[in-house]
Amino acid sequence: MGKKGDTNDLVIAIVNQGYSSDLVDTAREAGALGGTVVNARGQAHEGAVKFFGMSDQDEKEIVFILVNKENKVSIMRALSETHGLNTKAHGVVFSLPVDTIIGMDNE
Repeated sequence: MGKKGDTNDLVIAIVNQGYSSDLVDTAREAGALGGTVVNARGQAHEGAVKFFGMSDQDEKEIVFILVNKENKVSIMRALSETHGLNTKAHGVVFSLPVDTIIGMDNE
């Protein structure tokens, strides 16, 4: 049986490609242990932008960070201030509750 995850949340940050390493460093400085990076493509605008007949879509990186609830707000603030919408990373940060954790040392 998995551990009840009532003390953890999942912080999710979406940033422009190339900014995930800096974002994870910022999260660590704010108290996180690390994160998982997934490459993605943004679809916020209508279709792909065309350059010289070739399609180009916004490349993104999604960073998943499992955090303790007591550190969540400070980590999210640090990420938003350093890598938020008004920066070159153009990041968005949000969190989701975690209700069960399976496969971690703290089971």
